[in-house]
Amino acid sequence: MSDIQGYSQPTEAQFGDYVALLKPRVMSLVVFTALVGLLVAPVGVHPVIGFASILFIALGAGASGALNMWWDADIDAVMRRTMGRPVPAGKVQAGEALAVGLSLSGIAVVMLALASNLFAAGLLAFTIFFYAVVYSMWLKRSTPQNIVIGGAAGAFPPMIGWAVATGGVSIESVLMFMLIFMWTPPHFWALALFMKEDYHTAGVPMLTVTHGRKETRRQILIYTILLAPIGIWAALTSIGGPFTLAVTVVLNAIFLKGAWDIFRRDETAAEADKYLVEKKVFKFSLAYLFVHFTAFLVEAVLKTYGMGGW
Repeated sequence: MSDIQGYSQPTEAQFGDYVALLKPRVMSLVVFTALVGLLVAPVGVHPVIGFASILFIALGAGASGALNMWWDADIDAVMRRTMGRPVPAGKVQAGEALAVGLSLSGIAVVMLALASNLFAAGLLAFTIFFYAVVYSMWLKRSTPQNIVIGGAAGAFPPMIGWAVATGGVSIESVLMFMLIFMWTPPHFWALALFMKEDYHTAGVPMLTVTHGRKETRRQILIYTILLAPIGIWAALTSIGGPFTLAVTVVLNAIFLKGAWDIFRRDETAAEADKYLVEKKVFKFSLAYLFVHFTAFLVEAVLKTYGMGGW
């Protein structure tokens, strides 16, 4: 286990510190994709049940973030991108982060079971376990495949939202899962290209550290190529339609162009412009996922007016 007993709390923690502990930016993506999964499902959900379910899914995501910050406090303290987080910054004690994470995990899973169904709650429990234990405690520090396999944790929310409505899974929810799962490696590797020294300093075996930037560029292109047909397939199912297909084609064309540009770059050119292309692709990857899931939502709305779907 990480040795984080040395972290102190020089000042009393503020409310904002506990909010930061829950990784609100990550939580917002979880909430959005889970909400889309719920709303595009073929079974309607009462608004109160839907709201409660999304709230408890958000709590589960926050619990995962708190557990991750508790465990990773030692490496967070030496990375520029993360040293300001509540635990390494001494704003929240490690024991408090652990207590918050465990408490919210229990509350989120139990309450989701009561609000919706046991299958959705079980899927949420597995997601928390996967992120906190499989990814944070095992994969992140042991293999350059940490992002590839660990990306599953962030891909489950739309499946959970779908399960809230339907009580199970389907090809549509699996494809939403796969969309996020395959998007995660090129998204994070683009970041790693211009943040390599952080991971090297922290001893995290990110692909840029273990295999170098050239191989990372190649892998970004490979995974972006594999990502494209998943989005198109999803657009051809019951959650898609002409609008979603058009959006998917455009998004993947732009992403593929960015991945190709990254692949063709050498380190001399990248260092000369301070990784401008890599940073642009990273920023676009954030928009890629948001727009993709927004398209599913828009298609569902169009269906209600007889204009969407196949």
